[in-house]
Amino acid sequence: MERYRFYNDCAVYFVTFSIVDWLPFFVSEAAFQIVVDSFNFCHDTKSMRVNSYVIMPTHLHAICFDCEWRSERLEETLTDFRKFTGRRLADYCKDHLPDCFTQVLKAAAPEDRERRVWQPTRHPVALTSECMWRQKLDYMHDNPRRKGLVRRASDWRYSSAAFYETDGEISDGVKISRLAWD
Repeated sequence: MERYRFYNDCAVYFVTFSIVDWLPFFVSEAAFQIVVDSFNFCHDTKSMRVNSYVIMPTHLHAICFDCEWRSERLEETLTDFRKFTGRRLADYCKDHLPDCFTQVLKAAAPEDRERRVWQPTRHPVALTSECMWRQKLDYMHDNPRRKGLVRRASDWRYSSAAFYETDGEISDGVKISRLAWD
């Protein structure tokens, strides 16, 4: 059982979703766009707000919350997000990535499904202070630079780093919702 959990008395969470076997799924615009579109769909129809995020080749991080501060609904929305993006990414993989990727997804699948894209854990970390929020925000935004993918964190296209650096003037299309902390 995952030791990280959602709590009724906390509303803002840092989550991590990783691709099984750390396969580099996010190497094309189309794969990134599946996640971007899903974030925005959850914003428009499921009350989820994305405060910040980064999509790396093998995983993504996000700080998110429910617009009415309902952690149980946020948890349900993130479950739906993972299911939907998992199906779309698996289909994308089948059509656009090497066949060995599809074989890994099939091998990772539990008995109740054909394939698994996301590792089973979500690692929800409850953010209970501005200090915790800032730590996760900085860690997340600096991830592409630390991995040598860009020189400056704000140069990574699929991240909210440029949004924060320019005070909202630059965005890649994900609807970012600010918190009182920022």
